Amino acid sequence: MSLKTYTEPAKSGILLIDKPKDFSSHDIIAICRRELKTKKIGHSGTLDPMATGLLILLIGREATKKQDQFLKLEKVYSAVLKLGGETDSWDAYGEIVHSKPVPPLAAEDLRRAVQKLSGRIVQPIPFFSAKRINGNRMYELARKGAEMERKYNEVDVQWLRAEFTAPDEIAFTVRCSCGTYVRSLGYLLAQELKTVGHLTSLRREKIGGFCVNNAFDGNLLKGTGSDLYTHVQTEAL
Repeated sequence: MSLKTYTEPAKSGILLIDKPKDFSSHDIIAICRRELKTKKIGHSGTLDPMATGLLILLIGREATKKQDQFLKLEKVYSAVLKLGGETDSWDAYGEIVHSKPVPPLAAEDLRRAVQKLSGRIVQPIPFFSAKRINGNRMYELARKGAEMERKYNEVDVQWLRAEFTAPDEIAFTVRCSCGTYVRSLGYLLAQELKTVGHLTSLRREKIGGFCVNNAFDGNLLKGTGSDLYTHVQTEAL
């Protein structure tokens, strides 16, 4: 059945999905469009293919009208930063482009670095991101080897946790405003520690008051016939 023949969904609301690793957010949306037989699906912010965690899908006309409202909600992420090697994407899916020794570091060094990156900060936008430049996604230009001027944005960051799990590895959790690139926070944190680094894991735990613990397991979307409508929350709009 073509999407052109799909009708308005039986009910409008939000669908919480726990996105698996190696799925793009658009993969999840495409599957849900097919399963729910509707084109009317929006979202509250995508996740990188390497990332796991909470996606909020907006199902139906009434829900998609509120996409801007959901996009502006603050988010909570947990991540792991590997020090000593920087990749072109600032995560484990990229190629190492810069290596630097990791100096001896103590918990106090990490505390000072995190303090400098707290509150309202300016962060670089990764070249491998979905932000558009003259109508083109930055990751599309990056894959073509196009030269790009570094872009920056201002975000609000609160560090909920940051600790060494190995001499060259840091686990951290942040609450941040919309538009925050956690890969950029890892990049900046490594710089503050006088080295380089990249994220090896990234998980979105919360969006506003919505938690991944209450989300539908995205791994179940790999099969067919999932009764997704029973998981659409109408009262959240």
